[in-house]
Amino acid sequence: MLQKGLRSFSAAGDFEVELPMPFKAHNIEPPTNVVKTNKDELMRFFETMYRMRRMEIAADVLYKGKFVRGFCHLYDGQEAVSVGMEAAITYDDAIITSYRDHCTHIGRGGTVLEVIAELMGREAGAAKGKGGSMHMYNRAHNFYGGNGIVGAQTPLGTGIAFAQKYRKQPNCTFTLYGDGAANQGQLFESMNMAALWSLPVIYVCENNHFGMGTAEWRSAKSPEYYKRGDYIPGLKVDGMDVLAVKQACAFAKEHCVAGKGPLVLEMDTYRYHGHSMSDPGSTYRTRDEVSGVRQERDPVERVRKLLLDGLVEAKEIKEIEKVIRKEIDDAVEQAKASNPPGDEYLHKHIYVQSLKMEARGTEAAKTVQLP
Repeated sequence: MLQKGLRSFSAAGDFEVELPMPFKAHNIEPPTNVVKTNKDELMRFFETMYRMRRMEIAADVLYKGKFVRGFCHLYDGQEAVSVGMEAAITYDDAIITSYRDHCTHIGRGGTVLEVIAELMGREAGAAKGKGGSMHMYNRAHNFYGGNGIVGAQTPLGTGIAFAQKYRKQPNCTFTLYGDGAANQGQLFESMNMAALWSLPVIYVCENNHFGMGTAEWRSAKSPEYYKRGDYIPGLKVDGMDVLAVKQACAFAKEHCVAGKGPLVLEMDTYRYHGHSMSDPGSTYRTRDEVSGVRQERDPVERVRKLLLDGLVEAKEIKEIEKVIRKEIDDAVEQAKASNPPGDEYLHKHIYVQSLKMEARGTEAAKTVQLP
């Protein structure tokens, strides 16, 4: 389903788009269903989402070629959540997420090389090759990383929001988790604390409808996740529509920084790959279901169609795609050329101040003074 229509908004080239899927609200008045945008913004959305899509496809190929080992959770299909969120906030706002974090790192200003190199355990990676797929990180832009333990990022995000309020910062924290983590006790403990102290935290449930291989209706008695905060207001958002996500996140930030406390956003989205690369994603859903979502709701194609509706020529889109494909290919080659972290990295990034403490080396009889 595409946006209903475009209307001229100003001489500056802005226009309004009426969203096809209205917001559903819990204990709050929802934002307007009409979103202001322009050609330049839509071009940025397309470029960023297409870059994310091609990067995740490259990660798939590298994993199958055994260049990437261990866990690898891909984000293709869910790109609109990251891109729309970033359009509504700044790098002074904080984000913390789960292990499905490659594209979130890109959204926070990271590079494709940093992601691919980290997947391969190379020094050019976002965490110097020491974290791998689940642990992207960008402290300079307040991205507190992917977290490998299901739901563990929710109390951490609540703590970051506490720090923002304590420091009187006009910012908020977006704490992302999946529907598979939505029944975690630590989430509800965090929500209780956030509501008691009116913390500026937005709990974002990326509902891709399957926690690993378990459908939401089999794991949750109440799969209306935007209502699960009970006393915390919530919104259900079309997470496959970047403009809807932008509108909802701008609304949520305004709510939080005004001192009104936390908010829950349920992003109705979908992942094309399985839970991880070890999951073919075809035993608990049909191929027709996946292809149906691609045809009807794909976030990249939605923006492409908006742009081709009188804003740009098809050849311009094709040129952008060509440039991005080369960018991804170049990043893969650079990552392959990067070295694994040296032995000295075993003892780095442990303490801010090591106080010249010693740690056991690679041999039990030897110790190493921490840098």
